[in-house]
Amino acid sequence: MRGKWVEPDIRDAVVKYVKNMKTQSGLPQKWFIPRLGISSSKYYTWVRRYGQENRHNGHIPRDFWILEREKQAIVDYCKDHIEEGYRRLTYKMIDEDIAAVSPSTVYRILNKHGLLMRWRPLKKSLKRKGFKQPKKPHEHWHIDIAYINVKGTFMYLISVLDGYSRMILHHELRTEMKEWDVQITLQRTIEKYPQAKPRLITDNGSQFISKDFKEYLRVCGLKHARTSVNYPQSNGKIERFHKTLKSEEIRRTSYLDMNDARRQIEKYIHYYNHERLHSALYYLTPKEVFDGKMNQRLKERQHKLDQAARNRRNSSLNESQKNSISA
Repeated sequence: MRGKWVEPDIRDAVVKYVKNMKTQSGLPQKWFIPRLGISSSKYYTWVRRYGQENRHNGHIPRDFWILEREKQAIVDYCKDHIEEGYRRLTYKMIDEDIAAVSPSTVYRILNKHGLLMRWRPLKKSLKRKGFKQPKKPHEHWHIDIAYINVKGTFMYLISVLDGYSRMILHHELRTEMKEWDVQITLQRTIEKYPQAKPRLITDNGSQFISKDFKEYLRVCGLKHARTSVNYPQSNGKIERFHKTLKSEEIRRTSYLDMNDARRQIEKYIHYYNHERLHSALYYLTPKEVFDGKMNQRLKERQHKLDQAARNRRNSSLNESQKNSISA
C-alpha cells in the first residue's frame, strides 16, 4: 500500500482490523502495522481520518451526504428569501421542517448556486466591549430615538429594548422628541412591567442628561448609565434595531399619513419580536428568549438535526443494500 491512494472504506477497514486484532490477541498495534505493508505514520494518519472522506483533487462524496431532494428544497427556499443571510435561513428551515442541515452545508449549496449575498466586513473597533452583558430579562433597558420621514415630515420613534432578549418592550411614534415624550414612553413601559427595576442605558442626548429626567428616574427607582460620548455603538443593541427597522421596513414602505405609519411600524415590531430570527440569539426570536424558551428551542432544533442525519444514514444504507442485491 506504500505510495498508493487508498479508498476510504479500505483505509477504515484496516484501522478496524488492527484494533480488533489487538483486542483479541493482546499484541500491540505496532506489531501488526509493518506486517500490513504500511508505515506507522500512515497508519496513525488513517486513525485520525477514520470515517472521513479523502481530500485529494478529485471530488469524493461524503458518506450519508445530504440528499438531492434536500438540496433542491434549500435552493428553492432560499430563492424565495434571497434577502436573508445563510445562517438565519438555516434555522428558519429547521424550524419550518424544510431541511435540517448545518449552516456550513447551506453555505456550500448557496455558494455553488450563486445565491450568497456578500457583505463588507465590519471594521474592528478599538473601544472596549462595553457593559457587562445581562443574564436575564429586565436587567438592562436601552432607550433611544430614531428619525422617521413621513411624507416629508419628520417624526420620532422612541423605543425601549430589553438588553437580554433584544425584545422591543414598548415604542412610541411621536411628533416631538422632547424630554416629556421620552418620559411618557418610559412610563408606559414601566406600567407594562411594574416589577422590573432595570438599569437604563441611554446615549448623551439632551433629553437624557437633563436634571428633570434624572429626577424622574430617581422617583421611578431606576439606575441610569450613559454611553461614551461620540460613540453611539456603545448603545449598539437599540442602534442596531433602529438600523434594521429602517432597512427592512421604513425604506421599503410609503406611508399614507401619521396613523398609517404607526400601524405599519407596529406591525413590523410585532414581526421583529415574534417571528424574525435574531443572529445574536442563536437565531431565535426575541420573544422566545424573553419567555425563557431558549434551551427548549435549541434542543428541538438539535433533535431535528439528529433525526435528519439518522434518516440520511438509513437511506444511504438501504440504497447500498439494493445495489448489492442487484449486483
